[in-house]
Amino acid sequence: MVVMKNRTPDTAATTPGAGRQLPAHADLNLLRTFLAVYRAGTFTASAPMLGLSQPTVTAQIRTLEQQTGRELFTRLPRGVEPTPLAHELAAQIARPLDTLAALDGGGGPLAGHTAPVHLAGPSELLCVRVLPALVPLVADGVQLRVGQGLPEPLLEEMRAGRHDLVIATRRPRGRALESVPLADEEYVLVAAPSWAQRVAAHDQADDLCAALREVPLVTYAEDLPIVRRYWRNVFGKQLADRAAVTVPNLYGVLSAVNAGAGFSVLPRSLCQEYLDFGRLTLLHEPEEPPLNTLFLVQRPGSEANPDVIRVRDILQRAARDW
Repeated sequence: MVVMKNRTPDTAATTPGAGRQLPAHADLNLLRTFLAVYRAGTFTASAPMLGLSQPTVTAQIRTLEQQTGRELFTRLPRGVEPTPLAHELAAQIARPLDTLAALDGGGGPLAGHTAPVHLAGPSELLCVRVLPALVPLVADGVQLRVGQGLPEPLLEEMRAGRHDLVIATRRPRGRALESVPLADEEYVLVAAPSWAQRVAAHDQADDLCAALREVPLVTYAEDLPIVRRYWRNVFGKQLADRAAVTVPNLYGVLSAVNAGAGFSVLPRSLCQEYLDFGRLTLLHEPEEPPLNTLFLVQRPGSEANPDVIRVRDILQRAARDW
């Protein structure tokens, strides 16, 4: 086990590129606390990651700021914002501390095995696209711990250290979490064939929005986020209808629409098989269908586990065909 001993600051050394001072023998525990706060974005979220109380984290950051003679974080009503010096310091110390942590925890590449990869994202995308793409890695011995949820809670959990990789439907705010575009998800307007026939035979069939007013709307949320966006982007109109059926998730929407409950807007990846076999029908094919960009977000420091890199790389390759 690698033991991180406290060191008493003495002479000062200059951090690269800025002429700012950092003690030559900085306390590794203080630097470890700094990096946790930098990544978590709050003193409170970083405390359980470090096994410390929130007041202790605050005190350690204050001590490090006194040693550097500069403010490292701007205190905000919710969380903290790293200063330019903090960004420079994090870039300088992240890789060495992550390497030490990996060796200390027995999960680094020199330990003969790797830790499980913690991956999270939208449940439907995980089941339809992500997990099938990762089957070869699982067969090769990679361990996965998969979670699902909405983007903001998952990203907050990542800042607290719970996930290595998150697939998010929006780019994370701030600069603490790195992300890359993964794929564009297309959304389609669909119904069961029986409803599609009734819409086509409607006396206002040339006005699809009017014809659909007599078809029940199925959605996963009362505010109809996906359907409203489709109406706004494709038809240039505000949707005035209310949902006839609301269900907990997009799988429920797909099941209800497939059973004939009405129409909805769904990700193509989720319903492509149903379209291929004629169980669902496209009600509209716009020249420019609505797209939503998926982002692959990686927790800083997770690259110390080589399996995280393997999962990241295979997802980026597989997403080219999504």
